[in-house]
Amino acid sequence: MGNLYKVFGGPAPTTAAQATIATGTAIKTLIQVLNATRTLRVVEWGISFDGTNASNTPIKCELLQTDVAATVTAYGAGDVVKYSNPSEDASTATLSTAASGYNASAEGTITATRVGDAQLVNPTTGYDMQFPLGREFLVVANKYLRIRVTAGASVNAYPYIVWEE
Repeated sequence: MGNLYKVFGGPAPTTAAQATIATGTAIKTLIQVLNATRTLRVVEWGISFDGTNASNTPIKCELLQTDVAATVTAYGAGDVVKYSNPSEDASTATLSTAASGYNASAEGTITATRVGDAQLVNPTTGYDMQFPLGREFLVVANKYLRIRVTAGASVNAYPYIVWEE
């Protein structure tokens, strides 16, 4: 078994709580991870929302592999959590605004995708998916792993991804 890593839709918390990220009302990448040299084995992903109106249109939530980067706020090394063992090696994910980060400001022009999971999630709830062992969603080296949403009304979200390298 490889090492597990986890990221959220913002920097790692210090003296304040984990930051939320606004969905906006256009299609938006909340998390993106690129590993230029290794395949990522997604073992879990999830998202929750702070909406207060259950009658709002459900939010389209997608876990994708894409071929083109979104422009994101780059993760720092400390934002990629060593999930399974705090003394393990750091992730080999590429950390830059065109690689791994959160809160996309530009989506890029995607020409190829693979969908790992897609759900309609009520804006007052959340969704979590753990893939069965041996049936995880694989994202090949040099492709982009994303959580992307499309919301009818903007709410705040807590997205996360756990993967194995």
